[in-house]
Amino acid sequence: MLYLIASCIALLFGPLFYRYFSSGSGLQKGLDGFIFVSLGGLVLIHILPELLQHGGFITLFFVLLGVWGPTASEKLFHRYSNITHNITLTLGIGGLLLHTMTDGGAMVLAQQEGNSTLLALGVIMHRLPVGVAIWWLLKPQVGTRWASIVLAAMMLLTAVGYFAGEQLLTQLSLENTVYLQAFVTGSILHVVLHQPHGHQQEDKLGKYQYQAGIGSLLGLGLLALLLLMDTGGHEHAHHNHGPEQFLSWLLTISPVLLASYVIATTRFALGLRPSHQSLALRWLQRLAGPEALLVTLLLLGPWFAVYQLFGLLAIGVLMTVTQVEITDPHPSQPNSALRFGFGQLVDRSAPWIILSLVLANLIGHPSVPLENPALQVFILLLVFLPMRFCNLGTVILALALAYSGWSQIAVAFTLLAAPVLSIGQLKLMNWKQGLMLGVILLAGLMVADQVALSSTTTLILPDTVNMIGLVAITLLFGASLLRLGPRQFLSRLMINIKSAPHDHTKAHDHGHHHSHAKAHNSEHNHQHK
Repeated sequence: MLYLIASCIALLFGPLFYRYFSSGSGLQKGLDGFIFVSLGGLVLIHILPELLQHGGFITLFFVLLGVWGPTASEKLFHRYSNITHNITLTLGIGGLLLHTMTDGGAMVLAQQEGNSTLLALGVIMHRLPVGVAIWWLLKPQVGTRWASIVLAAMMLLTAVGYFAGEQLLTQLSLENTVYLQAFVTGSILHVVLHQPHGHQQEDKLGKYQYQAGIGSLLGLGLLALLLLMDTGGHEHAHHNHGPEQFLSWLLTISPVLLASYVIATTRFALGLRPSHQSLALRWLQRLAGPEALLVTLLLLGPWFAVYQLFGLLAIGVLMTVTQVEITDPHPSQPNSALRFGFGQLVDRSAPWIILSLVLANLIGHPSVPLENPALQVFILLLVFLPMRFCNLGTVILALALAYSGWSQIAVAFTLLAAPVLSIGQLKLMNWKQGLMLGVILLAGLMVADQVALSSTTTLILPDTVNMIGLVAITLLFGASLLRLGPRQFLSRLMINIKSAPHDHTKAHDHGHHHSHAKAHNSEHNHQHK
């Protein structure tokens, strides 16, 4: 009953915060950052793995349907008249009203023995932006009275779903409603990713990014607290995924990741920089760092490190000899080595590292039937093409997949393909270059299939050192969140998809700058795209 009351109260915050959302104050950005991180983290780290356990791989399809379905509908009806807009709005409000019944049922499921209360918490938290969305959509068009009636109807239908759920527990069990809950989970993610007030407050100058960063850090703290409480309070039958595994991965990689940032700082100070005149050395930095090789050596073992070294060397030689430019270059470069290693590089790599851990936590889930190495490689190919993994994100993904029990072929393919096999990079290559790259990757797969690449952790550190490393990495990533705000922080993951058609221009500008830099070597520290 407490969940039901809390969910109704959360809806009432919509009218209370409406004036702040519409005024463009820093409170809007702070609250947005808080919901974005805490709710998005709950869904990706805890709720989705639990749904995967009961529903398998097809669960992801329903999640994606919930995420992108509303967006597709909006684009479909956007070009028509205001009448169509009003019809669409009415249908959308009707869908939200029906959706609230599912919310009530989900809160009942959370109260069953063996189920986590985090699902109910996720439902309650996402009601806040939903309440704001209802008020923002309806009040300007139909007035306060009708907006209030809709909110009251949402609360009533939530109660109907809640009490009907108690009568129909067997029909509403997680096994029977897993796909419906996956769709609801996708809808929650849609609300998180596309805040309803987003086009009202674009904040193009970044005036409120600091407030957004503060909100995201508070959300991160709440997320960590809830997940630690859940980990400590439950003994799950599945210890190889979920929050326990996620925390274990973070503890393992943090000290080595910290050391890799130190190496990056050192090589920058010694002159190995993204603006180096040598295309070969620029490719070395893109593919391996070389700090990424350290992570492979210490956490995946020497065999994988040697395999990665020779594989990336072959790719680097091909790209250098055939004069292939690098997609998505560093737009600028700081003068300070410390600002590069612990600032710019953290800003660029942190989103990819987090994405790699989340991806491995989902597609590496034991309930997802991806035991066939060929199928694993195909799934990874679908992941790599629309993105452009950085070298640190690459090795973290390979490491997490190895820990999840994926085949050595998939792990080896990740090490070689992730930093180079993307649509944006392929657009900068002709068909002969692409064919030669494919031959190298195919040869790498054949070697990985024939040679045993045992995965062994070369370096095992004490728990105290791991915890210190985790605190340090958390502070670095938290500082990046504070500088950029959560949406700009994660927008780097989408840059390559949106700007892929323009990568030729980027490469041209980048190449022109390097030719200019040969004549003006002292200007390197002021490089621009």
